[in-house]
Amino acid sequence: MSDHIVKAYDEDLESIKTMIAQMGGLAEDQLAKAVDALSKRDTDLADQVIQSDEKIDAIEVSLEEKVIKTIARRQPMARDLRDIMVAIRIASDLERVGDLAKNLAKRAHAIPDTLPRRLSAGVVRMGRLALEQLKNVLDAYATRDDVKAVQVWRNDEEIDALYNSIFRELLTYMMEDPRMIGVCTHLLFATKNLERIGDHATNIAENIHYLVHGRPIGEERPKKDTTSFTIFESTNTQ
Repeated sequence: MSDHIVKAYDEDLESIKTMIAQMGGLAEDQLAKAVDALSKRDTDLADQVIQSDEKIDAIEVSLEEKVIKTIARRQPMARDLRDIMVAIRIASDLERVGDLAKNLAKRAHAIPDTLPRRLSAGVVRMGRLALEQLKNVLDAYATRDDVKAVQVWRNDEEIDALYNSIFRELLTYMMEDPRMIGVCTHLLFATKNLERIGDHATNIAENIHYLVHGRPIGEERPKKDTTSFTIFESTNTQ
């Protein structure tokens, strides 16, 4: 392969990496604003998040087009092809994070200002955890830091544990006061969105490990979401 072709190929890979960084930055910003909008019931900020989601989608489309052209022109070998395919997977996860942040922001329109502070604080804490996971895993991708990626992968248990705690608390509120069913339902959806964002950060971490080592993480994913059992348990105690 000539020096010119190698240089052109390196430029293509760098361009793809830059697009991932752009998507990641936007996804972080969207999530931070969505959590802020929900906690403060700031509908103007929520609308900004909703309207900005198209930017992430547009970059993903451009990245996919770039990948197709790169594969067609360069015919990459195994390691380089792995780099490209991982980028596509990560872009897909980031696009979903943007969608989930948008859905989270929409809840700001539906949740009243009378929301109990304890419930609001739990959602905000979960949002900060999800944002921290996202930031750390994007840093790990930028530096190809597998150790940091695996730490994100393991830390998903913390988000799941907080989600389970909030889920049970919301069920208790709904059972004790039927007037809370509407607002608690919106909060259930909001916390589920945050739990799913944690899952997407975990997906990215797994792909970083694969990128670095050429093999998947040799352990079962740490998953502590017990909400299906909680629903079943609560239904049978009525």
